[in-house]
Amino acid sequence: MFLLKLLLRNAFRHKLRTALTIVGLVVAVSAFGLLRTLIGAWYAGVEASSSTRLVSRSAISLTFSLPISYAQRMKAIDGVTTISWANWFGGIYQSERNFFPQFAVHAETYLKLYPEYVLKEEEKIAFLKDRQGAIVGRKLAETYGWKIGDQIPLRGTIYPGTWTFTLRGIWDGAEKKTDEGQMLFHYETINEFIRKRAPLRADNTGAFILGIDQPQNAALIARAVDAEFKNSLAETLTETEAAFQLSFVSMSETILAAIQAVSYIIVVIIMAVMANTMTMTARERLAEYATLKALGFSPGFVVKLLFGESLVICLIGGLLGVLVTFPAVHAIAKVLGSFLPAFEITALTMGQQMLAALIVGVVAAAWPAWRMSRIDIVQGLRHVG
Repeated sequence: MFLLKLLLRNAFRHKLRTALTIVGLVVAVSAFGLLRTLIGAWYAGVEASSSTRLVSRSAISLTFSLPISYAQRMKAIDGVTTISWANWFGGIYQSERNFFPQFAVHAETYLKLYPEYVLKEEEKIAFLKDRQGAIVGRKLAETYGWKIGDQIPLRGTIYPGTWTFTLRGIWDGAEKKTDEGQMLFHYETINEFIRKRAPLRADNTGAFILGIDQPQNAALIARAVDAEFKNSLAETLTETEAAFQLSFVSMSETILAAIQAVSYIIVVIIMAVMANTMTMTARERLAEYATLKALGFSPGFVVKLLFGESLVICLIGGLLGVLVTFPAVHAIAKVLGSFLPAFEITALTMGQQMLAALIVGVVAAAWPAWRMSRIDIVQGLRHVG
């Protein structure tokens, strides 16, 4: 207890310098946490993927569609238990700034494949019965203030015209990483429109979702699906849901690498600032440390004082930085919620922030502590004058 009081007194002996150093630590630790949260949110879709789902799309590109007739042939492949499909809609709600994913899906089978979308039974039944019905995630509903029964108009881009859907259900994610920022409605409604306007484009979908019985056989089943349609007019590329999600993440790989590098650079910069603070502190107290050694205190005690003071400052700055990260993440989540639906600070990120603060404290004190432990008592006492 005595040593802790001594460390606190020493740490705040020069109040302005310590305060400025702590402010710098708070900014660095919170910025580090924000960047790590951003990287984690980018990979959230991959981590939330199920090992029992495969995604089959056109081998050429995701922009090319596949015939719905493929569903029956896929269902006949050994190991496939459920087939569903989804089409990207790309509508605009009120303004182009209001972006959120919208999919036209085969509702009944799609909800079976995604049990993590927790929907009340009465809402599910109402959705399945209403061709103009739609369901959305809780986060999306809260963003726009939607309630059950609301009319949601979307201005079509891929599918022209104004489409109005009735909100029949709001799902909650079974886990924190479950996407609650999507809107789902009936594929049949869109397909009927296409049959009238452009018959050649009808009865096609952007991707099939396959439920499988044994996750360990995912690769074999995927190869069997692709072999079934090899040399056809629309060949398929089938992969696990995680691999499918990673294909989108890989498009931003350079950006993510840059963000990761910046997060570490921030720590290095504040480490240099903290090292400068501890060097100045040690220089100012040279005579004091020499006096302690003259009174019989060991060099190890001097080392403890410097390391302890550095760690106290860094831990205070680190804790405040973690606390500041929460409102910052919350504010950014409101802006990026549609793009990164799982933008939340995790226990791992908080641990990384405190570890970064601890490393800064240890490294910053290493050089001055080594020097002060080796000072000559006579030369140190001469420093008084």
